[in-house]
Amino acid sequence: MYTYIQLKSFAYNVFVKMGCPAEQAEIASTALVSADLRGVDSHGVARLSGYVRLWEANRINPVPNIKIIHETPSTAVVDGDAGLGLVVGPTAMKIAMDKARNVGTGWVSVKNSNHFGIAGFHSMLALNEDMIGISMTNASPLVAPTWSKERMLGTNPIAVAIPAGEEPPFVADFATTTAANGKLEILQRKNENTPTGWVQDKDGNPSIDAFEVKNGGSLLPLGGDREHGSHKGYCLGSIVDIFSAVLSGASYGPWAPPFVSFLPVADDMPGEGLGHFFGAMRVDAFQPKDNFKANMDNWIKRFRSAQSIEGQEAVLVPGDPERIIEKERIKTGFELLKPVENDLKMLAEKFEIQL
Repeated sequence: MYTYIQLKSFAYNVFVKMGCPAEQAEIASTALVSADLRGVDSHGVARLSGYVRLWEANRINPVPNIKIIHETPSTAVVDGDAGLGLVVGPTAMKIAMDKARNVGTGWVSVKNSNHFGIAGFHSMLALNEDMIGISMTNASPLVAPTWSKERMLGTNPIAVAIPAGEEPPFVADFATTTAANGKLEILQRKNENTPTGWVQDKDGNPSIDAFEVKNGGSLLPLGGDREHGSHKGYCLGSIVDIFSAVLSGASYGPWAPPFVSFLPVADDMPGEGLGHFFGAMRVDAFQPKDNFKANMDNWIKRFRSAQSIEGQEAVLVPGDPERIIEKERIKTGFELLKPVENDLKMLAEKFEIQL
């Protein structure tokens, strides 16, 4: 078992060894391990060796000059200078929050970045300011649109965090695919099959092989197939791609740079790097803060008290499962999958740091 402090300290030391300034290593390690803390194990320290490989391939700049290249009072485009998305993301979200503080809302689109961890971490930064936070990112093209056998989109997550009063905040954080690629990687490490509707083979046939994407197959949009609404997942993923990348000047659609370092970046790539999109909205730009929070409390309580189907668990509000896991893991620590633990031990040896 590992504690939160152990994993965060280890990630911090790895980022410092990569050449990140101490302040940025602190931001990156906090963002990364927040995924493990919230039970999203696919996006936490399991990704750490992937960031190192991208850095070794000169695709991550450990000392980026993150800057605004275009702005209005409520909007901005940020160039991440090929930095860690774990650093570029919080920096851009802060810009969105600064703008919201001044004019009520702030909207920031980012280009030239990298994988930014879990989307929910960034949207939740707005909660302490009594703001609604929104975050999105495009990602490696692993997803086939409805009726396609060609991979055109990433898992392209959306996260929305909304403050409440006495109740915990509403936090929705989800991929626009039936399952995130990280969950597929967990099944691969366990040598288990996927549920139906997660993947298709290279010819577009349904499959339950967790290694299908590595064999030329694709992840499927949310819904799985047309009859179950995959066209809606396709639309959601497309919206994220356009807001994050087309709007900012990042690489979009099938040209988005892959997370894995061994796959080449497309020669004809339009735009620069991965793209993100962030929004911050001051609650009191719409109505008195206390009034909104009271109504959010009422909304949350009513949904949580909805009569559940016989034999099923109680109805949850988005953010409940992660909050429950976080509370437990702070007390008991983390149990890592053996392949992930082996990856971390390899990094410890490589950089001569203690795990």
